[in-house]
Amino acid sequence: MPAGSGFLRREVGLWGLTFVSLGSIIGSGWLLGALSAAQAAGPASVISWLLAGGMLALLALVHAELGTAYPVAGGTARFPGFAFGVLAGLTAGWAAWLQAVTIAPIEVEASLQYLNNIGWVRSHLGLLHADGTLSPAGLGFATLLMLLFTVINVQGVRRLTRSNTAVVLWKLAIPVLTVIVVAALTFQPSNFTAGGGFSPYGAHGIFAALPAGVVFSLQGFEQAIQLGGEARDPQRDLSRAVILAMLIGTVLYVLLQIVFIGGLDPRNLADGWAHPVGAGDFGPYATIAAAAGAGWLAVLLYADAFVSPAGTGLVYLGTSARLSYALARQGTLPPALSHLSRRGVPLYSIVLAFVAGELAFLPYPSWQSLVGLVTSATAIMYAFAPVSLTALRRRDPRHHRPYRLPAAGIAAPAAFVAANLVIYWGGFEATWKLLLAIGAGLALFAITVAHTPDRERPAVDWRASSWIWPWLIGLTLIGFLGRYGRGARLWLPSWIDLLVVIAFSLVVFAYAVSVAMDSERVRAAVDREKDPVGRQVRPLPGDPS
Repeated sequence: MPAGSGFLRREVGLWGLTFVSLGSIIGSGWLLGALSAAQAAGPASVISWLLAGGMLALLALVHAELGTAYPVAGGTARFPGFAFGVLAGLTAGWAAWLQAVTIAPIEVEASLQYLNNIGWVRSHLGLLHADGTLSPAGLGFATLLMLLFTVINVQGVRRLTRSNTAVVLWKLAIPVLTVIVVAALTFQPSNFTAGGGFSPYGAHGIFAALPAGVVFSLQGFEQAIQLGGEARDPQRDLSRAVILAMLIGTVLYVLLQIVFIGGLDPRNLADGWAHPVGAGDFGPYATIAAAAGAGWLAVLLYADAFVSPAGTGLVYLGTSARLSYALARQGTLPPALSHLSRRGVPLYSIVLAFVAGELAFLPYPSWQSLVGLVTSATAIMYAFAPVSLTALRRRDPRHHRPYRLPAAGIAAPAAFVAANLVIYWGGFEATWKLLLAIGAGLALFAITVAHTPDRERPAVDWRASSWIWPWLIGLTLIGFLGRYGRGARLWLPSWIDLLVVIAFSLVVFAYAVSVAMDSERVRAAVDREKDPVGRQVRPLPGDPS
């Protein structure tokens, strides 16, 4: 394929797509999410995982239909663009890019934090300062990891998925082994009623656990969708990959939370759930394994504490590049970002992801405090999908849909409500910061348009996108009046706040669907994305991926 050619190579099979999503789901979250969830909700954190799994599964099914019907690169940015025009695509894509491009450096830092917990590494290398930020040596190692991710991504999507598959097999084996060993050696059923009972913090604790690491840990199913433009048989494989990855991830995380609670030392729970593991124990499962006499498992866990986050960082650097590629194809970011190399990858977008990741290594707070911001950005991205699905079903009804969301008339609005609840639980502080970041994206769009010749400027359908800013500002205001996050006013009583979010979401959903672009413009937008050989692309000879 000549450099700069306009279409990506379709080379990724079912298992490659499944492992891309599963590899994104199993990252630093499995090592840290259980601890954060238990601190927020106690034993009832198991309910938090089940609740998050159900909500995200609904959103995953929405993405499964969209991905199989419209298999394009950076799908989370493209689906809203098909239904509501370039501003909607920009807003969704920019939120998606912000979270994706941040996750790679977050996962790298998580890897280094685990490594620094080993005595020899801490004394001889000193990867972190006392306040937890990267030291010069830590920054050097972090940069080397980001460079490794970049080189693998530049080699092409086949190299990316094959490298990721080997890592995911390891990442899946170690958590499963942890569940078996901890359950067999040191499981205390009495822990589920210790420290104030099964639900010491009530429903508020269950909801507060979701943005404290639970949703962050389970997110990532959409990564297969982002590679939709490179899937060999997207209409058959995308829905299967998304659903399979989500199912495996949810079951695994629920089991991990159960054995984490049951494996704790009951003495640490006498005064509540604020410190369920000892002070300074960064790897909670390793602490439990060592206390149970399974030191060999603790060694494997510290090794996996490097492999799992690093594998997730590898995937997210690649998918964030697909998002900026998609935005450039829409005309909302500089066109150079849509340039493809001879290997069929968006080269400049990959370089941009590396540079943005390096900037993210500037001093910032802990893993726990960062995941709330990333979770809210992800929920904004997810929220666009059910609105887009309903609008596209109405405006493009004859389009072939190999997978159809069951009971979409109920499931799609419910999925939109679920995403909005996650944004609300993420807290006012996260929402207003994201509002500013999205505004910065619009400013970049304005600059891009100003330097684009008149005949090439994307047409903006202001009416079709008129729901977006009232929706985002309204959610921010509800968060200000609610009880989650610093700066919130606690003016909305418990449960009343949830009813307000649900009612507001349904009103926005109905209005958004009603103002979607007309059928002719929707079909024109979709037709522009068809590749020269159609959606069904033959696999390359001898490619088993």
